[in-house]
Amino acid sequence: MKDKKVLVVGGGGREHAIVDALSRSPQVAKIFCAPGNAGISSQAECIAIKDTDIEALKLFALANGIDLTVVGPEASLARGIVDTFREAGLKIFGHTCDASRIETSKEFAKRIMLKYGVPTAAYRTFTDYSEALEYVGGRPFPTVLKYDGLAAGKGVVVALNMDEADAALKDMLLDSRFGEGKVVVEDYMTGPEFSFMCFVSGKNVYPMPLSQDHKRAFDGDNGPNTGGMGAYTSLPFITEDDWKFAFEEIICRTAAGMEAEGCPLSGVLYGGLMKTPQGIKVVEFNARFGDPETEVVLPLLKSDIYDVFLAVAAGCELTEEPQWDDAVTIGVVLASDGYPGSYEKGFEITGCDQVDGILYHMGTRKDGEKLLTAGGRVMMCVVKGNDLSEARDKVYNEVARISCPNLFYRKDIAHIAFQADSK
Repeated sequence: MKDKKVLVVGGGGREHAIVDALSRSPQVAKIFCAPGNAGISSQAECIAIKDTDIEALKLFALANGIDLTVVGPEASLARGIVDTFREAGLKIFGHTCDASRIETSKEFAKRIMLKYGVPTAAYRTFTDYSEALEYVGGRPFPTVLKYDGLAAGKGVVVALNMDEADAALKDMLLDSRFGEGKVVVEDYMTGPEFSFMCFVSGKNVYPMPLSQDHKRAFDGDNGPNTGGMGAYTSLPFITEDDWKFAFEEIICRTAAGMEAEGCPLSGVLYGGLMKTPQGIKVVEFNARFGDPETEVVLPLLKSDIYDVFLAVAAGCELTEEPQWDDAVTIGVVLASDGYPGSYEKGFEITGCDQVDGILYHMGTRKDGEKLLTAGGRVMMCVVKGNDLSEARDKVYNEVARISCPNLFYRKDIAHIAFQADSK
């Protein structure tokens, strides 16, 4: 029966993909999104509540008879939205504050991996700047420095020399750029990275298709790091044995470890993994859907996502494994000129109605009938194909239909896959 009411927390491309998937459910009658965005407003009622205003979100869910809440951003999880909602008797998909430490504390995640035999780079943790600097000075470069807590994707520095390491350590430990905290110093690893997202309900783990995103702003993986300039599924450089190892020895082992620690997972576990010369290892864990990976993965889901969300939220085993389309997807992000640095907003976007594909909005707003830019990453065009070559040709044809004087995009999304195929 189509009678369920769902609240999605967040307002970016990831949340647009979640709303889009929920809109295909035969059970969902009404979707609210807080705060949402201009694109989401075509599929959900946007509510002017910040994703970190946990009390206001709880009161809204209670007042409106929300059957299920789905959490997008890590900041909401870190604020304890799941704990607060459950205490109020509300069903919610996402990890508790304790379980979210797999993302919110790099040191906690490392301790879990070490204790339960999950492969990752060797590390040490520091709170004292001088001790950290002395340790780094006695190590080979490059070296990886990670702020222990949440840093909006800006808390990781790959230092190529002592000057860069010193600047990063001052930033994190002396100047407290991200707040008081610790720094994790890791060995540098090499190899292609990929994303392995799974629905996790206690020890029960349900894999999603693998994906890879592109972090650098410009073609050839050049320029500054961003929130992600595109993503795709179907990774030719990952073998069946690679997949099996990543699933069983990394994701499932971590889920079992978290349950053994008394903080079972009840949402998405995102494994940011790397295929190193020594095998698959963990770069980082996230406690929620990745962005922009969600935008290329969820369009492939054939099962009713409401059933998946509800079972995981309740800590139950699914009655059947989620089913996925055999097609491949590729998505290209259109970003404001200047991103990830300073950029201007308010430029009109036209041609969206001519696109034969999915447009997930990330940073847009409406001004009457006009659609305007309102963020760094503005939107993402996603298409399906029988193979990556077909999907790549199609997505760039569709992106070319979108017109705006202040947008740019990468023209080489999935280039690593094509390089791997050519070998």
